[in-house]
Amino acid sequence: MGGFERDEIEAAFTHFQETAAAAGASGDWREWSECFTEDAEYYEHHYGRMHGRTAIYDWIQACMAEPINDDMSSFPIDWYVIDEARGWVLCQVANVMDDPGDGSDHREYNWTMLHYAGDGQFSYEEDMYNPVEFGQMIKGWLKAKRAATAENSKPGHRN
Repeated sequence: MGGFERDEIEAAFTHFQETAAAAGASGDWREWSECFTEDAEYYEHHYGRMHGRTAIYDWIQACMAEPINDDMSSFPIDWYVIDEARGWVLCQVANVMDDPGDGSDHREYNWTMLHYAGDGQFSYEEDMYNPVEFGQMIKGWLKAKRAATAENSKPGHRN
């Protein structure tokens, strides 16, 4: 690929982040899925490979509506690098769980590689992460949520 100006790639990546933030808040992943070309490939190491924008949308919409996943609504980018020669973006994404009720922060990181294809769209995404560490983060969040729920349900507790 390649042959794209950095400003164009960066604008597409900014839009990608903005639509992820909106989707995380609303639960509607349609606009985010439109950041991909019709024939895009998405490789998510736990869920496998998706081929085509429709498959990407169907997967992400169902996946993020599942219990626990639906409590993960923030995906800030900690850092990113743009390789103009290839048209690639490599970034670190923080997958942040909603507050379990005690104000604690629960997040785990993945690295994402995107291939820019022009016209504001990406043709490839791959997410790389350690599933053991991700699972430990989820367990910690569930423990905190249960404890906060129990504390909030005690007689005389005020919200």
